[in-house]
Amino acid sequence: MIGKIRRKLIALTPTPSLKVVNMVCPICDRPIPESQKDAHHLVPKSKGGKSTEYLHRICHRQIHALFNETELAVKLNTAAALQEHPEMQRFIHWVKSKPNDFYEKARKSSRLKEKPPKGGFLAQ
Repeated sequence: MIGKIRRKLIALTPTPSLKVVNMVCPICDRPIPESQKDAHHLVPKSKGGKSTEYLHRICHRQIHALFNETELAVKLNTAAALQEHPEMQRFIHWVKSKPNDFYEKARKSSRLKEKPPKGGFLAQ
């Protein structure tokens, strides 16, 4: 008799007839290796977001290094909006020259390190 855990493992083992689908990062348009896959809430959970998309870990970390949760919830809540932002475009241009499994620690933007101006980020 096979134990419950072993039965689940056998059920989860892919059969040769199934193809493994390569996911493509919606930010940098490169295939995402399994080891670099991160789920990103388009609208942060703290702001009521529920849906997620898989991104490269480096793209995901860069998003959170550049933008605060309010900016992500209000203005940058789609992959297209993130791609259009000038700072992300500069990052995307840089990361496209790297291998798909490349990872480097992202540094927090100096803009996020500073105290926000009165009226929040929208009062510009």
